[in-house]
Amino acid sequence: MKWIHVWGLIPFIGMLGGLPFANKATPYVLGMPFLLFWIVLWVVLTSVVMAIINSIDPANREGDHA
Repeated sequence: MKWIHVWGLIPFIGMLGGLPFANKATPYVLGMPFLLFWIVLWVVLTSVVMAIINSIDPANREGDHA
């Protein structure tokens, strides 16, 4: 498996793998229950990780293929 694919697994593991550990309602972060904050955080981090993958992917450096 290429290391770019491993980068793509990070959001999946963070969002779904961390849910059992983040399943708490009492601590509020930015006015949200912790579980909701965890999901919103990983939605934002998914965009960051995908932007990193897009910038380091060698297929994007070759130019247009069309």
